[in-house]
Amino acid sequence: MLRLAHHLALAGRSDTLFSDDAITLIHDTARGYPRAVNNLAVQALLSAYADNKSIVDESSARAAVAEVTAE
Repeated sequence: MLRLAHHLALAGRSDTLFSDDAITLIHDTARGYPRAVNNLAVQALLSAYADNKSIVDESSARAAVAEVTAE
């Protein structure tokens, strides 16, 4: 879970971009594998953007999981 926060900090983001539920879902689904966390996080960001949301919530994370696991 800290990996996502670390990457956001490197990108210059200190505000809340992912809800706690979204982070937990992404981390659990990815089983902690960095590449899988990254893929899910990027897809969740795209889903949130498509829905015009200011933060990635659990529904955006679930949409990302559905998209990535469908491949």
